[in-house]
Amino acid sequence: MAHLLREVTLDFVASAPVRHVFAREISAPPEPVFRALAEDVPGWAEWFSAVTLARPLDDGARREVRLKGGARFEETILAAKSPELYAYRVDVTNAPGARTLVEEWRLAPAGTGTRVQWTFAADGTAPFRFTVGLARAGLGRAFRDAVTSLDRRLTSGRAR
Repeated sequence: MAHLLREVTLDFVASAPVRHVFAREISAPPEPVFRALAEDVPGWAEWFSAVTLARPLDDGARREVRLKGGARFEETILAAKSPELYAYRVDVTNAPGARTLVEEWRLAPAGTGTRVQWTFAADGTAPFRFTVGLARAGLGRAFRDAVTSLDRRLTSGRAR
């Protein structure tokens, strides 16, 4: 069953009841990392193993994302500031108990590579917040694996 989530701005990332922040340095420079995040939306399924489908909607203003296990999201892009910031808000999901979800990707030069920081900001029912809190380790592992895979893809020339 689809649930309509609360419309929020990017400011929610700083005030969310549940925030998970992960960071990793990779060798690919910021510009191609940003393009992979913001412009090659279908490519997410090739480097983020949890993603089974990602496609842009409304000329890139929105996205549809599906994950392994059946989770589905319709998202609105909140920021796409090349090459440093990409963020989106989930508008509709089948995740029970979710009220608000925002994800923010911040990119910063790190030598010749990029420091990638991902913030997962959420609110929902008490059981949802508890479950998302428990999911921190799994989200961190998914982030690490995805960013490592993205770096390999970008530095091997397999990116679109």
